[in-house]
Amino acid sequence: MKKLVQITEVENEGLVKLIGKKVTLFCLNYIYTGELIGVNDTCVLLSKPEIVYETGSFGDNKYKDSQSLCVEEFYVMKGCIESFGVLK
Repeated sequence: MKKLVQITEVENEGLVKLIGKKVTLFCLNYIYTGELIGVNDTCVLLSKPEIVYETGSFGDNKYKDSQSLCVEEFYVMKGCIESFGVLK
């Protein structure tokens, strides 16, 4: 049997590492994108948020259909986020 025996705590990983970058959040029902400007225990804060209705090809520079939420900032609950990263 092969076992992983060493665990290392890495500071500023995950969502915290992406603060200040334009991120995409794949959530339970929707996809959100915007600049990640805040992270706490329960939620994240996006600046210039958009909801993505159709991604199109992930190789394209922009989403096929993303629409502004028409607010400067928008909160998303961390418990609803399935995956996240910098895509476009």
